[in-house]
Amino acid sequence: MADANARISDIVGSNDVVLFMKGTPLFPQCGFSSRAVAILDHCGVGYESVDVLQDMEIRQGIKAYSDWPTIPQLYVKGEFVGGSDIMMEMFEAGEMQALMDEKQVAKAS
Repeated sequence: MADANARISDIVGSNDVVLFMKGTPLFPQCGFSSRAVAILDHCGVGYESVDVLQDMEIRQGIKAYSDWPTIPQLYVKGEFVGGSDIMMEMFEAGEMQALMDEKQVAKAS
């Protein structure tokens, strides 16, 4: 698990926005991941995605890393933001875009 933690730390630390999800942004493998992708796409920010279905160590490790039991999980500038429901609440309240602006996240290219 230490190896998974180190890999997750590296991914989170080297990208402004990271979405740990089931599937890929083009082919999400669950509704929650699909919703998370739609929110990030609507915000127009660049982000890295990690398909937890391709790596069981990451799939289990991310839950321990964040102390959060579900996937997807969003990290912005190294900080855990939450899962799909929290992302949706923040988006509907205008807080997701505000967070991206406040953290000066680069727009998608």
